[in-house]
Amino acid sequence: MPKLKTNRGAAKRFKVTGGGKIVYSKSCANHILTKKKRKRKRNLRKPGIIDKSNAKCVRAMIPYL
Repeated sequence: MPKLKTNRGAAKRFKVTGGGKIVYSKSCANHILTKKKRKRKRNLRKPGIIDKSNAKCVRAMIPYL
């Protein structure tokens, strides 16, 4: 079988943890921060975990990560 191509956009956005979960960095944390609450900005720093329903699709885009 030929090698699978990695979706380079997905490879930059997602990482796989040691336990096999897919994590991503949350959006809306870059600019226009003055109107956002302190708690919201703090929670945006934490990585998000991809839901199980989307994990299969993302895993197909990053087969070797």
